[in-house]
Amino acid sequence: MNKALWFLIALLIVGGVVWLIKTPGKVGKLDTFAVCIKESGAKFYGAFWCPHCQNQKALFGSSARLLPYIECSTPDGKGQMPICEQAEVEGYPTWKFSDGTVKSGEVLLEMLAELTNCPIPTQE
Repeated sequence: MNKALWFLIALLIVGGVVWLIKTPGKVGKLDTFAVCIKESGAKFYGAFWCPHCQNQKALFGSSARLLPYIECSTPDGKGQMPICEQAEVEGYPTWKFSDGTVKSGEVLLEMLAELTNCPIPTQE
């Protein structure tokens, strides 16, 4: 192979490593909101194969990693994990709040803020 191709490969590898190092630590716009929700005692039950769960996470963007998410599906997608059976989760997504309130389906950020007393950061 010629030098230009080797240079391009090396550049892609270095760029990929830099991206991997910088991206995970990047602060999301809703990080403080997601942390507050978690600290409020709320729990977000879902399944990896559930499109509504993915939509719920998408509302938080990169901050979704900080949510109090509990995976309910077995790895084969055919059963439910014991933690979710014990919590009597019947559908996904399901949110359970510290006051006993339960909400099923996708929940808007405003409703999550109201149920957890967590302010939604202003997005600039």
